[in-house]
Amino acid sequence: MSYARATKALGECDRCGFTYKLKELRYEIENSIRNGLRVCNECFDQDQPQLKIGEVNTSDPQALYDPRVDRGKSESTTYYSWDPIGGGVDVFGSSTMGLKMTGSVGKLTVSTD
Repeated sequence: MSYARATKALGECDRCGFTYKLKELRYEIENSIRNGLRVCNECFDQDQPQLKIGEVNTSDPQALYDPRVDRGKSESTTYYSWDPIGGGVDVFGSSTMGLKMTGSVGKLTVSTD
């Protein structure tokens, strides 16, 4: 069914009662659904996002997906060098230039064989 365009029709704001052009009145929306009221721009309230708590994912997962085994302190404190410094380390972790690095807080010692 088709309707007239209502270019000159008047309508009453369902909230304040003032008369406006019908095309200027907006449908009010609550919880993402029209509630049937047509209101003017001054009376129009945006749909409040804080009321849509059920639509927002609020979970805070703590578990890791596909975790790996902790290999211990010796594996987690091994450092690798790269090419301009140290000549690099191959894919298996052995140094190609015999570079050994030791360090402590505030001090770094680099020695080559």
